[in-house]
Amino acid sequence: MADKKRVDTAEEEPKIDAGEIERRFDMMDRRLDNIDSIVSAVVERVMTQPITINLVCPHCGKNVEVALIGNRKPGR
Repeated sequence: MADKKRVDTAEEEPKIDAGEIERRFDMMDRRLDNIDSIVSAVVERVMTQPITINLVCPHCGKNVEVALIGNRKPGR
């Protein structure tokens, strides 16, 4: 049999330093904050007035309409 050279997998993996990991966590934190802000805005709007979302199915191409109606209690 021919001699096979052993390839160390640790050498092939890209090295990521602590600064890069911190930067990625900060980016993920900002994205989650943005998603939270968008969801909060939609919920506030739904609670005060109806909202309709129109989507197109990527598989069949049909339009899908989703109506959200909230009911805010008086005094809030």
